[in-house]
Amino acid sequence: MKKVFLSGIVAAVLVSCANNNNDADKKSSGPPLTDEQKQQAVQDSANFTSVQWLDSTTRNLGKLVKDQSIEVTFRFKNTGSKNLVIENVSAPCGCTIPEKPEKPFAPGEEGVIKAKFNGSGQGTISKQIHVKANTTPATDHTLTFTGEIQEQ
Repeated sequence: MKKVFLSGIVAAVLVSCANNNNDADKKSSGPPLTDEQKQQAVQDSANFTSVQWLDSTTRNLGKLVKDQSIEVTFRFKNTGSKNLVIENVSAPCGCTIPEKPEKPFAPGEEGVIKAKFNGSGQGTISKQIHVKANTTPATDHTLTFTGEIQEQ
């Protein structure tokens, strides 16, 4: 009787683990996409999804030390039903270097756009980051950060 009971517990644990792995696989967004796959996702409206910026798309960083680099982050969530594909992240100024996520984001999954600002300039600054993704409407998302550069 003990062997039957123990076998039942072992079977239940194995089934439970298998179900948990299946749930994780459904949420996994997979490996990075090729440039061709990213471009196709952004151009084909059947693959469009939606994104919600969890923080404001405009951030005031306050007082910044001249020539001291700082990392800025913007959190987002895929609120649509298709994978969110970030095709491109760019900044018009060489003083801001954005980092583009390479993997797609599954529905409901959250991610971060990061950028490093080198602290150059003086006075009030306003820098932009442009994000191109497979979202509807098919426009770039503009993320902005501002600050006041202070002499040391």
